[in-house]
Amino acid sequence: MVDTRFHRFAGPVAIGALLTELGHADLVAGLSDPSKMVEGVAEIDLAGPGDLVLAAHASYGAELSRSSAGFALIHPVVADKVPAGTMAITAPRTHNLFADILDRLYPDSTKAIIAGGRDDLGAPIFERDVTIGSNVVVGAGVEIGRGTIIGANTVIGPGVTIGRNCVIAANCTIDCAHVGNEVVLHSGVRIGTEGFGWLDHGVTNRKIPQLGRVIIQDRVEIGANTTIDRGALGDTVIGDGTKIDNLVQIGHNCRIGRNCLVAAMSGLSGTTVVEDGVLLGGGVGTSGHLRIGAGSVVHGRAAVTKDWPAGSKLAGAPAQDIKDFWREIAFVRKLIKGEKQG
Repeated sequence: MVDTRFHRFAGPVAIGALLTELGHADLVAGLSDPSKMVEGVAEIDLAGPGDLVLAAHASYGAELSRSSAGFALIHPVVADKVPAGTMAITAPRTHNLFADILDRLYPDSTKAIIAGGRDDLGAPIFERDVTIGSNVVVGAGVEIGRGTIIGANTVIGPGVTIGRNCVIAANCTIDCAHVGNEVVLHSGVRIGTEGFGWLDHGVTNRKIPQLGRVIIQDRVEIGANTTIDRGALGDTVIGDGTKIDNLVQIGHNCRIGRNCLVAAMSGLSGTTVVEDGVLLGGGVGTSGHLRIGAGSVVHGRAAVTKDWPAGSKLAGAPAQDIKDFWREIAFVRKLIKGEKQG
């Protein structure tokens, strides 16, 4: 379910009325109960009986078959995976219709949330011994825990929660986020920015609404001018004790485990999963929708393009096992020397 602390919900609305309003009245006749109310949008594995989910290609099939969602906007390839209690809506251009539904149900989602008024959330709540620097902007409904320090010119968007004994340096922005205890954000950090999600690539470049959050767990430290995008529907998560260097980009729906180290200039594309205790050297990049196993070491400037198991040691672009990497380098050097001798 989308967190309405950050994204206003314009529903509930009957599924038949919703489709008709969006120009898809032809789909209503195929519904078992057009009057059933849509009460939110969620990821497949978290959806409840009032939620609508997207299952746009075959990879969603197994997860869809276990879902408790009330509605599923589907591609025909997963039609046989829809559970008995879920109302299936089969439509052409599935992703585009889903984006239309998100824009209708969460109309402020593609605007700058941080600038929006949220009087419905109430006044900010500060525990004792909170220090607020000059020119700090604190949105409605913000909660800040005991002993936390907020540096000058920082902007905290509506609904954000920050735990105890945190240090938020100057000129940070925090939006659509829940921050744990003893977290350190250095100057210029941007938390909860819109993810880089688009449809009709190279044609219309239509924005996909980014309705998720950022969850930063306890004892995380994030270096200067690093950006962490909020999830598209779910959460971008930074695990306990993880330390992130300066100038790092973390895309939407990434999940970084506990006690990881991410060096400067690294960039993680959306839905990268980094398990516990992983070390990423400077300038590492990932192509997204992949997993790096626990305890792995990825050397600087490597480009990770596929899943790797726990304990991997990677180097190169594309990244490969470091023994294979050095073996190839040695072979090429021998070839070069051989050409010179000839």
